[in-house]
Amino acid sequence: MNDSRAAILLERYLGWEQALVVWANRLHRRRAARWVFGRASRLGDGIGWYVLLALLLVVHGTEAALPAVAALGSAVVGVGLYLLIKRVTARPRPLDAHRGLDVSVAPLDKYSFPSGHTLHAVNFAAQIVAFDANWAWIALPFAGMVMASRLVLGLHYLSDVLAGALLGGLIAATTLSLMGA
Repeated sequence: MNDSRAAILLERYLGWEQALVVWANRLHRRRAARWVFGRASRLGDGIGWYVLLALLLVVHGTEAALPAVAALGSAVVGVGLYLLIKRVTARPRPLDAHRGLDVSVAPLDKYSFPSGHTLHAVNFAAQIVAFDANWAWIALPFAGMVMASRLVLGLHYLSDVLAGALLGGLIAATTLSLMGA
């Protein structure tokens, strides 16, 4: 594929992606959606995952200690990785690029790519479910809500969310592999 064809395809994708975030952000105009996705986003800042890990420790005792510590350690790796990528790519957030978006939750940092919330959601959910599949009923829907909140709140593009999910999955898989799971 020649460079001009690739540039045209990229431009079309970016236009579609911008339209998608504008469309998703329309949900934000509804008070109930704004409340649900706003809470999902704030819980996805970390507290929701820390509570789930604490509950795993309460339910499983010392058996859950190593998986909980591994999940927290992998989160530190995730923070370092996504902050590095954000500095290199310096992609503006949708809320900065499209003034018409309705935003009620302030971003935690300046740049959009990749979504750190999604990275952590996939990483934690995968590790929690790998430790005890019975927790999938809460970990997976919560991860999905955190991921969706990034679009609805106008904080990320779909490619940010997909990249965050890929990175979170790779971090979880690496962590689980190192643990022999």
